[in-house]
Amino acid sequence: MNLEELNEQTLNEQQQIRREKAEKLREKGIDPFGSAYKRTHFIKDIIAEYESKTKEELEALQVFVKVAGRIILKRGQGKAGFIHLQDKEGKLQAYVRMDAIGEEAYEIFKASDLGDIIGIEGVLFRTNTNELTIKVKTYTHLTKALRPLPDKFHGLQNKEEARRRRYVDLIVNEQSRFVALTRPKIIRAIQRFFDSRGFVEVETPVLQSILGGAAARPFVTHHNSLDMDFYLRIATELPLKRLLVGGLEAVYEIGRLFRNEGMDSKHNPEFTTIEAYLAYSDMEGMMDLIEDCLSFVANEVLGTDTFIYNDQEISFKKPFKRIHMVQAVKDACGVDFFKEYTLDEARALAKEHHIEIEKHYAIGHIIEAFFEHYVEDTIIQPTMVYGHPIEISPLAKKNANDPRFTDRFELFIMGSEYANAFSELNDPIDQYNRFLDQLKEKDLGNDEANEMDHDYVEALEYGMPPAGGLGLGIDRLVMLLTNTPNIRDVILFPHNRHR
Repeated sequence: MNLEELNEQTLNEQQQIRREKAEKLREKGIDPFGSAYKRTHFIKDIIAEYESKTKEELEALQVFVKVAGRIILKRGQGKAGFIHLQDKEGKLQAYVRMDAIGEEAYEIFKASDLGDIIGIEGVLFRTNTNELTIKVKTYTHLTKALRPLPDKFHGLQNKEEARRRRYVDLIVNEQSRFVALTRPKIIRAIQRFFDSRGFVEVETPVLQSILGGAAARPFVTHHNSLDMDFYLRIATELPLKRLLVGGLEAVYEIGRLFRNEGMDSKHNPEFTTIEAYLAYSDMEGMMDLIEDCLSFVANEVLGTDTFIYNDQEISFKKPFKRIHMVQAVKDACGVDFFKEYTLDEARALAKEHHIEIEKHYAIGHIIEAFFEHYVEDTIIQPTMVYGHPIEISPLAKKNANDPRFTDRFELFIMGSEYANAFSELNDPIDQYNRFLDQLKEKDLGNDEANEMDHDYVEALEYGMPPAGGLGLGIDRLVMLLTNTPNIRDVILFPHNRHR
């Protein structure tokens, strides 16, 4: 059996009919897959300018438009019919009459299918039901759709299938198109905010030879020419802080990170963040910066700093709540880690409170485990949790009053972490010893521990100014601002298992 015979067998009836229609277009001298088409308007601009016009005003204006898009609804028989045309940001009705476009063009129109892409020229008017409509004068076939669209009322019902075939999902699902078009607006607003504060946008390597900048499992690849293993970066932190040493003083990068970890509604192995670093600032400066940034972005994109996510009203009005991690744990379960517990006492408290601990856990890890168990899921409104233990913060500066803790905070909203920031550790000797502690954790089984980065320590020895740094998860921010509960629905092409 040859390929052509195999294709004949695997096509369903609708697909076969559409292929036959494509051949009939060719017989008429029309390319089923068209060529360039010059538009005068996008549909959303037509609606914005003329939706308020009355029937009489439109008749007087005689507004000529030339638009292109996909047929998503078609009705009517005989010598006239209606279609709904959809382009990237709008839908508009068109009225097609045989006596207006000619018999040959009308035959092409009648043979068109839902999903076909066409161009139309005509004049705006209002129908007897007062709907803004294009009265078509010229009808141009542009692209034949060889597969039918999903049912317009139900779309792609299987979420995994919608994510695999995002191109179809975008055609039939208005929310998916809204998210896809809003995401770049959010990123542009973030860029405008940091640019306006004097930050410089930079690019750093995706392939890194040393694992560092975060606690995460990496993807590993091999560079043939150098004969070296590299990691896909888990963070942009250490290269960006090298730029502070070099005197750039205020830098940021928006880019993809890669973590070889689990997938759920809040985690994808490939995701986008912004990391920003500011010389002569600190944790408090980063708290102010993230408040200002999120308030600015929400107002720029949504026109408000109060919005709904998962049926909960969220407010980005300043100031956000601020609380020490240990105080939050104490408030939730009564255990006070401000007290000087031994590791054995801390382990006993964990066992008493049914909190699992791992072999490499020090007291700081246990405090974090208490926080995750008792506090994290209870946080709804934007809350900055600060004072992280030193054991879980290898790149943050020690707190001057209590060196068990660091000047670090995480921003939590709706039970999830959205940002991580701290006063940057710029003491090369302290940093070297923190890397050694990370290596000890790795030996005890913590495969998310950082490796020793001698070059970074050397960079610090040249002198890095006191600084604050922050990282913000852009995918989760897009989820919030578009009321999308799953991270895989704010990423155009998330990773999926094979069918």
